[in-house]
Amino acid sequence: MTKTAAIAIGRNEGARLHASLDSLKGVVDDIVYVDSGSTDGSLAAATDRGALVVKLDTSVPFTAARARNAGIARLSEGVAPEFVQVLDGDCILQPGWLETARSFLTENPTVAVACGRRRERFPEASVWNRLIDAEWDTPVGEAKACGGDALIRWSALQEVGGYRDDLIAGEEPEMCVRLRAKGWKIWRLDAEMTLHDAAMTRFGQWWKRSKRAGHAFAEGAALHGSPPERHYVRETRRALVWGAVLPAATVLAAFVSPGIALGLLLLWPLQAMRLRARGLDWAQAIFMTLCKLPEAQGVLLYHWRHRRGIKTQLIEYK
Repeated sequence: MTKTAAIAIGRNEGARLHASLDSLKGVVDDIVYVDSGSTDGSLAAATDRGALVVKLDTSVPFTAARARNAGIARLSEGVAPEFVQVLDGDCILQPGWLETARSFLTENPTVAVACGRRRERFPEASVWNRLIDAEWDTPVGEAKACGGDALIRWSALQEVGGYRDDLIAGEEPEMCVRLRAKGWKIWRLDAEMTLHDAAMTRFGQWWKRSKRAGHAFAEGAALHGSPPERHYVRETRRALVWGAVLPAATVLAAFVSPGIALGLLLLWPLQAMRLRARGLDWAQAIFMTLCKLPEAQGVLLYHWRHRRGIKTQLIEYK
């Protein structure tokens, strides 16, 4: 059997990390756990479970991309695997996933990344968890990008040099842009892959996560926004139009013509109704409309920091 390794990353995940590492035992040859400054005993828990532990230097800003690259570097010190499963420390690998994904990659040598259905572990816990679960229900088949959980061909990882350390979000789609530029394919399989525990119970968490998405859109567009890729250009433009230009125009119109301001305000419920007509439930339709506000905030934050040469810092929602 071909050698398969796993890289799990986390910080203060507690019992979620324990479950994540336990799901990997016996199904991969090597487990690397990369820790980003945990204070909850995660390092000891990973060691007890037989993982190779990498502790990131706390003097350098943490990013998930940096942690995954550290895991790749640790695996490079030994016999390199043919495939590596990456996952976040708040995720549990589903039984049978690796066999399915490995077989697919073996039979399709031009595919670099195989990913499946990531589900929220407790979608009933909050509307935010339910929204995340729906967000991950993406089409099966050839795709442009994967998320944080995926089985990746080691040779493809090496060819593109892994992830970009400095990205605070959107590092997986960015790497997939570079993989596809090299002729590799990304594929979503009709198979259960992981269970995720977002533990999102507050509006503020949802807002921060959406803000981080906007930051990722802006940075991705800055890196790969030129033709033919146009990476995240549409998402960035949409966030700015709905989350910045429209609110600003509404406020200005209020000083000129209340009628015009009211008409602009009505665009928001109309947009939600349009999304509802496309088959989304009301929660999805409403929050997909409202999320443009924090997304625009994230876009503007990226450009403000970039123009001033300020180092990007994590936007954490939990």
